[in-house]
This record gives sequence, C-alpha cells and structure tokens, in this order.
Amino acid sequence: MQGGEPSRTAMMAAAIRGLHRLEAEPPWLFDDQFALVLVGPAWRDLRVELADSLTEPLLRQIGVMATTRARYTEDRLAAAPFEQYVLVGAGLDSFAWRRPDRLAAGLSVFEVDHPASQAWKLARVAELGLPHSDRHVFAPVDFEAETVADGLDRVGFDWSKRTLFSWLGVVPYLTIEAIEATLRSLAKTPSGSEVVISYLIAEALMEDLGRVCLDRFGRLAAAVGEPFKTAFTPGEAEALAQRCGLAVADHPTRDDVAARYFTGRADGLAPITFEQLLVVAVV
Repeated sequence: MQGGEPSRTAMMAAAIRGLHRLEAEPPWLFDDQFALVLVGPAWRDLRVELADSLTEPLLRQIGVMATTRARYTEDRLAAAPFEQYVLVGAGLDSFAWRRPDRLAAGLSVFEVDHPASQAWKLARVAELGLPHSDRHVFAPVDFEAETVADGLDRVGFDWSKRTLFSWLGVVPYLTIEAIEATLRSLAKTPSGSEVVISYLIAEALMEDLGRVCLDRFGRLAAAVGEPFKTAFTPGEAEALAQRCGLAVADHPTRDDVAARYFTGRADGLAPITFEQLLVVAVV
C-alpha cells in the first residue's frame, strides 16, 4: 500500500471477481454481483492495466484463482454451523450484501482490514447507500502495529463462538513472522473453528504458466507497493500451521480443485499450480 490509499491489489482482486461474472461463460465459478459496483467506474481502467501487464490469457487465469478461492471458502462456511465469519484482509468482499439471509439467520460477519482500505470501502458503501446490519462489523487494523486479535477485541468479537476465518490473497504479502503471529491469535477460538488460507506455492513447484503468472503479477504487485514476500511448499505450510497449534482439515491439490469445480466445463477454464488453499482447524 502507498500512503493513505486503499490496497491496490485488493481493488484488482475485486475487479477480477466482477469481470468473471461479466465475461466468463455460465455457470460462473462465483457470482459476485457487487464487485464492480464497489470498485466503481475505475474498474474499466483497472481492467486495461491488468490486461496490459498480464496479457488476456493470464488475466483470465488470475480470474480462475480469485473466484475459485472465494467459492471454496463460502462452500466451507455453508458446510458447518459457524456462528461468526471473519474476513482477514477483507478488501472489497461483498458477502454481507450478497447473503443478507445469513446475517438474518444469526451469523455475525467481521471485516478486518487496514484502516485506509477500510475507510475507502466504507465511504464507497455510504455513497452507494448499501444497507447496514448490526451483525456486520468493521475492524480497522494496522497490521504493522497491532494484531488481528487487538482489532477484533475492540469491536466485540466473541472468542467463545465457533468461527470461520477467511484469509485469502493476503499471506503472500506478509512475512513468516506476521503469518505465524496471526495464526496463533486465531487459534484462541474454540474447537471446530477453522481458517481458510490461500498461499503462494514455492516457485520450484509451479509449472511454466505458473512461473509466468508469478513474474508478471509479481512485478505488477511490486509496482504498486505490495510485493510478494512469502511462498511455501505444501509441507512447509502444514508445518507452520501445526506449529501454531492448528490441525490440517483440508489441503486440496490442483487436481482436487479441478475435479470439484471444473469438471464438464466447455470453456477451457482450469486451475494452475500457483496458489494453494489450506484449511486449518482449532482442536
């Protein structure tokens, strides 16, 4: 992030989710009808910037990753009786407006993000006149000065309730120390709570397309002040989680994801080995 501006990569991620709905053939992997609305008219300029930096095929591939990880996480949320849903590094996530039925049914949603990004989002929400719910809570956190737990404590998060934490598109930009500190904080929740993480695969394990994606998107992220810092092998990612007192609940491979979400598609969309999903549970 630069100065007091919102995260540029978070804006890009939202634009990419919205472009999937706009440009991909149904059935969509993930239907985020609010993404481009939240970004605003600037989404068109972002699309041009992304296509110029990545090429059209790579932009399409990044779209596969952004939508698949969101779909997987919300499928996980629907599969168990979680009482709280925490989006760590929420960006322009729109769950609370896409799924007001879940809030009405008693789910509490907490958005944790950098103060600058969150202030920009709240101003945009006010401008659009999107509805507010007491079960939808915003927790600004300067990750360089405090922990996720500090921010959640300020806004009434209940550490005794079963919680799903969504930590998508954030870990690659953090140091290992920051990642470990966050996981240790989240492990304070009760048994059955889970954390869904997307992490960058070690370059040695990527195929050629993944390495091209790493080079081009990595340079783009660095250019906007948000460089990649950390990548893992699957074994390293699991060992880190276990070191923090968490158990591996699911660690789908590219083939697992392809079988679950891409079987029978006629448009050629498919995952690549670039980032991987990991679910860790409090035991």
